[in-house]
Parts: sequence; C-alpha cells; structure tokens
Amino acid sequence: MKEMSPLEKVRHSSAHVLAAAVLRLYPDTQLDIGPPTESGFYYDFDTDMAFTPEVLEEIETEMKKIIKENQRFERIEVSREEAKQIISDMGQKQYKLGRLNDIPDEETISFYRNGEFHDLCAGAHVSYTKKIKAFKLLHVAGSYHRGNSNNKQLQRIYGTAFQSKDDLKDHLERIEEAKKRDHRNIGREMGLFHIDEMVGQGLVLWKPNGAIIRQELEKFITSELTKQGYSQVYTPHIGKLDLFRTSGHFPYYQESQYPPIIQRECLAELAEEGFSSTQLENKLDKGELDGHLLRPMNCPMHISIYKSEKRSYRDLPIKLAEFGTVYRWEQSGELNGMTRVRGFTQDDAHLFLREDQLQDEIQGCLGLVKLVFSTLGMNEYRVRVSLRDPDSDKYVGDTEGWNKAEAALKQAVRTLGVEYEEELGEAAFYGPKIDFVVKDVIGREWQLGTVQVDYNLPERFDISYAGTDNKNHRPVMIHRAPFGSMERFCGLLIEHFAGNFPTWLAPEQVRILPMNDDLLSFAEECSQAFLKHEIRVSIDRQSAKLGAKIRRAENEKIPHMIIIGKREAEEGKVSIRSRNNPDLDGTCDLQDCMNQIEAEIKSKALPKKRTATPTE
Repeated sequence: MKEMSPLEKVRHSSAHVLAAAVLRLYPDTQLDIGPPTESGFYYDFDTDMAFTPEVLEEIETEMKKIIKENQRFERIEVSREEAKQIISDMGQKQYKLGRLNDIPDEETISFYRNGEFHDLCAGAHVSYTKKIKAFKLLHVAGSYHRGNSNNKQLQRIYGTAFQSKDDLKDHLERIEEAKKRDHRNIGREMGLFHIDEMVGQGLVLWKPNGAIIRQELEKFITSELTKQGYSQVYTPHIGKLDLFRTSGHFPYYQESQYPPIIQRECLAELAEEGFSSTQLENKLDKGELDGHLLRPMNCPMHISIYKSEKRSYRDLPIKLAEFGTVYRWEQSGELNGMTRVRGFTQDDAHLFLREDQLQDEIQGCLGLVKLVFSTLGMNEYRVRVSLRDPDSDKYVGDTEGWNKAEAALKQAVRTLGVEYEEELGEAAFYGPKIDFVVKDVIGREWQLGTVQVDYNLPERFDISYAGTDNKNHRPVMIHRAPFGSMERFCGLLIEHFAGNFPTWLAPEQVRILPMNDDLLSFAEECSQAFLKHEIRVSIDRQSAKLGAKIRRAENEKIPHMIIIGKREAEEGKVSIRSRNNPDLDGTCDLQDCMNQIEAEIKSKALPKKRTATPTE
C-alpha cells in the first residue's frame, strides 16, 4: 500500500473524527467507508436522518469537541474472528462485515481506535486528534453502496482538511471562486449547452452558442492538422461486436460500455430456448453471439480504413483524423455537466508509421498539444507518463512491444522541458501513454490531451506495409487527442475563462448599442459590414438607456461593444468599448474598428483585463 503523505494522514483522521461525531449524535447510523481524497475526505452513512446544512453544523461542532479531547489514534491488529466481534459490538454489521470480507486472508486486519470509536482501517493516521488543525465539512451527496446503483443509496458527507488555517482559508476561497465559474451555471446563462432527462443523462445537447465555440475549436485544430499532413475521415458510431472483440475493447471495457445490440430474431430464438440473461452474457463473452456495439473508441474504425488498401513504406506515415463520437457507460452519480458524460466527441487521430519515424511523430503530437495549451493561456501543466504494471494481467501484447513503446515515450517526454512523473498501472490495455494534466486559473488540475504509442493493435488486426525488401512489416500506431473530448475541454474552457472567452471563441463577438431608435438604420449598416467580415454581431434594439445596455452586454460577456450616438452616425464613425482589449477603447472609423477586431480574432489573442477607474 502506498504510504500516505502528512496531509493525507490529517484528512484520513478527519474522516474518522467525522464518523465518531456522527455516531455520538446519531448512534443508530450505519457506517460504510471514509477515505482521504485529493482535495479532502468523505464518509458514507446509512441513516434516516437527513444531513441538512444545519445538521452538518452540529456535526462540525461535535468534531471540534473530539479534536479538543486530544484522543489518541491507536492501531489494533486482530484476527478475523476478533474483527467480527468488534464490528458486532459496535453495532456496525450491515456494511463493515462486507468490508472485512474484502480483506484477503494473507493480509493483516487492523482497526484504529480514537476514544470510544473503532473503525476497520489499514491506516495511516496522525498520532492525536489535536493534530487536526483546520477542517471544514462541505456538502452532502447521494452515493450508492460500492458504486452500484442496484444497492442502497447512502449519504456521503464531503469535507476537507489542511495542516494550517491559512491553507484551509485559501482552499475555501478557491471553492467559492469555482462556484462562480461552474460551467453548468455559466453554460445555462450563456445558452451554451443543455442536458435533457428525456434525451438521457450524460448526453449533451450543444445549443447554437455552444456549437459556435466547438466549431471554432474544430477549425483551429483542423487547420493545424492540415499543415501536418493529416487526412480527415468519417466513420460510423456503431460497429460489429467482432470488430471490438478483435481490438480487445470487448470484453476488456465491458463494464464501461453500453450493452451490445443483438438482432431481434436472435433474441427471440434464445428466449424460446429459455436462455437466462447470464447465459446470454456468457455466449457474448465467448464470441458465440454476434451483434453490434456503440463504439467506445474510434481506433478500430481507423485501423479498418488503413487495412482497406495495400500500403508501402513510402506511404507512411498515414495520419487519419476524425472528430469521432464515442459512448461510455458512466454511473449516474459520476456524471457532471460536460466534464463527465456518456457520449462525447474526441479530436481523435491515429498515425500508422514505421518504427524509424516514431520519435519525430511523437514530437509532432506533443507539439500540437503544447500549441493548443499556449493558444488558450493554459501555461501551467505537468506531464504524466502512464506505464504498464508488469504484475497485472489486464494488458495485451508481448513484453518487447511494451518495452519499445515505453522507451519511446520516455525519450520524447524528456525533450518537453516540463515536470513529469511516471505512474505504473495507468497505461491503456494496449499501450503506454502521455497524459497532460493542466492547472486552471484557480489552481485545479484537469487531465486533458493524451498521446499513446501502440505496438499491439497492429498485431491484433494483422495490418502491414510492404518494406524496402518487398516483405510485409508491422507498422507502429500512435493514438492522440490534444483536446481529449470536446465536451470536457469546453467545460474546462468555460470555467477557465469564467465565460469571458477570447474574441475568436466568443459566440457573439460584437454588440452594437444605438443610443436611440433613430440610430437603428446606421446600426444596421454597421451590422451588415461586420457580417461581411465574418464577425459575429448583434444589435441591442431594446428601448433602454445606454447604461442599461452596457450592463446587459457586460453581464452577457460580449467582448466588444460598439456605441452609436448622433455624432458618430453623422460622421460615419463608431465608439468602441472593449471588454477583451481596453486598448481599443475610443472613437474611430468603422473600417478601422473592424480591422482591429479582425486582427484580434486572427491572432487568437487572449482577453486583457480592464483596469478599473473611479467612474466605472
């Protein structure tokens, strides 16, 4: 087991103090588990008491009492029978006995005791409760026991803890800032996307404004792909089960996929023969039944395109790109707006190449990811090299291929000049990968772009190219997706910019604000001029004072406001008030205005902050 950091020990101990406080206040509560997390801790409870905000305050008060008592955390190692007795004496048999059964026979069974509270736990903890200097209970969410929606839904209390009050204060401020930036709220206010229960949880409907952002991102990456010699392809969203059996996605990823689609006639025959659902599943796993599958990955489709023609060493590298939509079955409790969904579109590409081309092409893929991040002002990121765990049996392919792929990625990542770490056991089942973990403007980390090297799928699909010796050789594959998924990436962008998008991405780039209805005719002339320059523009035609129009445009996060008064109309000029680039503020000719905004769009400039003045 990985050793806990000092902060993790504080958080783990806070979870135990939380459970102890709940049992003091509500002794009939059944406990499940309470681990530390990256940002704090949680504990799952089964109780009829609803954990309202008022109840959380009561629990916090009780936790402070326990901390003040300075209870010692004491490890107790016991036999399995002794553990059962302790759990029974605690009145915690409902969930804790199941957790006890999860512990292998060869492992030590231990409890941690603080005061009157015992918990089945491997550790580790701080020495005394007073070592918990700063904590806060945050919120409550529903959580199915063991993450299975067929089980009872428990109440999960989330909290956080830090080693100092200043660190906790900073974290809580970041949480408040994150709430303001929540992409679900901003997305609704700006009309970017919608998730409808009638359509299905985790399935995003891109509204017109959101579609503009997505289209601009797609145009941006497509332009770069064209420069690098990629070819765009289109493939079906569904394929035969045998395709995914060959790739290994079925059954390797079966738990995270939508169920296979079996032909009606076949299902009817099996039903007449009295087949149970378990027998049906067994036949599917053994390959005795055919059917179709909503694709969980795009790579088998691209491999099929590669395999459709004879290839020569002169043809390589072949680079196939697609904005391909894939489908994964996520538990409903794990879904979150655009950042955790069941259907998403990847800016996917697969490169087929000779081994001597591998380093250069990895570098090209990494460069593309870096370009995306720098263009969008995401300058803080780290790199994770995800490698195979040699002791695990979840991977396909031979050791030689894995060693080559891992060596190639390690060599490439050293040239990036950024912090990186290696993580065993995090590779895809068919190959190692480089993941980019981006830090946003308030310090949160998001895993985005990925680059993978794969020697295994070419082998599984038996693809080849004719070499200089006229013999067949096996190509190497690279899988890469700079954005990751368009849904997740756009969710991050909404929060990163808090909806204040760079002008090139903004759904509405310019809003014209005539000071009265008499100026609507000139406003319309200006609007038509902007449209001819392919600048997205609207006119505020409402009968309101200029100040109200400005506030509305600011609230709706419009990058540039064009104010038209009587003098401007007479002189054929406009007055600019820019949210994204205050340097443009002032009066100028319409053509000059359009040229400046066009230049900003073309350069993909990031927004500049407006310096507040006493009158603003």
